[in-house]
Amino acid sequence: QFVFAGKEMVDYIADYLENIRSRRVFPDVKPGYMRDLLPDSAPTDGEQWDDIFQDIERVIMPGITHWQSPHMHAYFPALNSFPSLLGDMLANGIGCLGFTWASSPACTELETIVMDWLGKMIGLPSVFLHSNEQTMGGGVLQTTASNATFVSLLAARSEAIRRHKNSLQLDDAEINARLVAYCSDQAHSSVEKATLIGLVKLRLLNSDDDLSLRGHTLQEAVDRDREAGLIPFFVCATLGTTGACAFDNLKELGDICDSEGLWMHIDAAYAGTAFICPEYRQYMVGIEHAQTFAFNPSKWMMVHFDCTAMWVKNSGALHRTFNVDPLYLKHENSGAAIDYMHWQIPLSRRFRALKMWFVLRSFGVEGIQKHIREGVRLAGMFENMIRKDKRFEIPAKRILGMVVFRLQGDNSLTETLLKRLNRSGKIHMVPAALKEKYVIRFTVTSQYTTNSDIARDWKIIQDCASKVLADEQIVRRRRPRIGSLRRKDFGMSLILSNVPFSPKFINGSFAALFDNSNGMVEFAKELTTGDFNGHAIRLSPRRRIKLKDASKQQSLDCAPLSPRHESLRFKQGSLDSKIDDILESSSYESGSQTNMQNGEEALDENENDGRAAPESDTNPSNRKQKVVINLKPSMILPSNRKVDNGVQAVNGMHLICKSCGRSFED
Repeated sequence: QFVFAGKEMVDYIADYLENIRSRRVFPDVKPGYMRDLLPDSAPTDGEQWDDIFQDIERVIMPGITHWQSPHMHAYFPALNSFPSLLGDMLANGIGCLGFTWASSPACTELETIVMDWLGKMIGLPSVFLHSNEQTMGGGVLQTTASNATFVSLLAARSEAIRRHKNSLQLDDAEINARLVAYCSDQAHSSVEKATLIGLVKLRLLNSDDDLSLRGHTLQEAVDRDREAGLIPFFVCATLGTTGACAFDNLKELGDICDSEGLWMHIDAAYAGTAFICPEYRQYMVGIEHAQTFAFNPSKWMMVHFDCTAMWVKNSGALHRTFNVDPLYLKHENSGAAIDYMHWQIPLSRRFRALKMWFVLRSFGVEGIQKHIREGVRLAGMFENMIRKDKRFEIPAKRILGMVVFRLQGDNSLTETLLKRLNRSGKIHMVPAALKEKYVIRFTVTSQYTTNSDIARDWKIIQDCASKVLADEQIVRRRRPRIGSLRRKDFGMSLILSNVPFSPKFINGSFAALFDNSNGMVEFAKELTTGDFNGHAIRLSPRRRIKLKDASKQQSLDCAPLSPRHESLRFKQGSLDSKIDDILESSSYESGSQTNMQNGEEALDENENDGRAAPESDTNPSNRKQKVVINLKPSMILPSNRKVDNGVQAVNGMHLICKSCGRSFED
């Protein structure tokens, strides 16, 4: 039965990969779709293989994002290959757990050999290799680059505590509380997660115009922290950032790490595979300063997930951090052979070296180099297509197989473009934020990608962009002129958006919009009656407010205005920047007790668009009052919601009178 089912599965996988470009790359399903396709409980009796096999297409494939598709351009590659799949099939069949040499000698020894092979392929200094008997360096296969970063940080923390314990006369917890780690603002989120778990402080340092972390920036941060009594101990440098595939300056950072006694870890998760090609090793200059280095063969090298290659200059630091050696794990060769359980957080480990061994032998160095160069060439082809279309821009330099691009203009245009493209299912990409610019990441992720695939995907992007820009022109034409509006309510409405640095509104139901409106209703009443903690004011019916993009917080002038337009500004790049909602309130004379019910009469009596501005009033009670408005992304009432006396309640706003300091909040 296993032979028959295994052959059937191999045939299915081969057909799937051969015809994958015909499948919708991004699934058209909703969360929870599978609940209706499967029973509530596991079967009491075993089912036939044929029934299980048939459910692959019925249940599983409708919800698959096809990462091996030539039209998959999101994230970074997660490639596989037939040698890798066959190697893992054998490893799974063997089913060994190689935590010590004795638990499976072949598992440990093959790993040390392929890690030396791979280290030599990318040009690592010999100090990182097992074969160098003059050092304690070597390589190990971890699960992910995130895990490699965490292992490095824990080892660095252990070394820092051990080094400072006697000189500072502090216990471990007190030293740990002073430790500070550093990385670029472009570094992967796993660095932040590692510091959270490790209970150490993290400084996100500004990158330069090329999105690279430079030495002077690190030095300034280290000096400030030392002056504050803190202990700098760890730097994570990135080669090939997630947002734009940018490279930190290893030489500058490494010199500082050496002089300041900092542990430098290098995260080259995606770009590390490219160093198999000598022409890209220029970005490794300074690697000799690192204590640990890691990249993912599971991304670009056709060794499927999970597989992260990590090298350490001094394995003794890992041993001192993770060495827990119970009697039942000891063996007669302990100390004479490598026990990888001391190089990682878990105890057990898979036979990952087998699939890498199969890949290295099947493709060879030149075959892998050819594969890498083809991915870079296709990315360059896509870059050239973008540059010929003046509607687009490329805000960051392309180096390897990833291009970042955006539509010219507001961030909302690019966001809308990406949403429509992904919704179509024909192509899949993800966004990034680069210096407050919303960009789309286009990565060549499949070894099956051809020139025609790139041309087809670019045509889809162009056609969708034309529709987005056409719709934008329609919206602009429909936008009302300022003089045509006669709304006498006080309020504002915002368009929902999903830009990483703009407000997000998540309301489960329409009724939820009104849950906390009482606070703003009361404030609106006080605003119209003119009592600001003793400061009497009235609003003018000629008051107009125009919404534009910019920042979270602005001032609202509550004093009489000349016939001009004040602007409230919102976060740059949000869809809010695409609306001009002109709002008018009601007029006042200082000391007037006219209520909002008379707003219509006051408006009729004061129709004076063409009048000159009134002379300034020297009466202190008539001086301008400023109200700071800070929009909270919780609930916003629709602009047509009317409440008492014709005043509109605007939920989700925090207003403060700058003169009296009074606060009005939901």
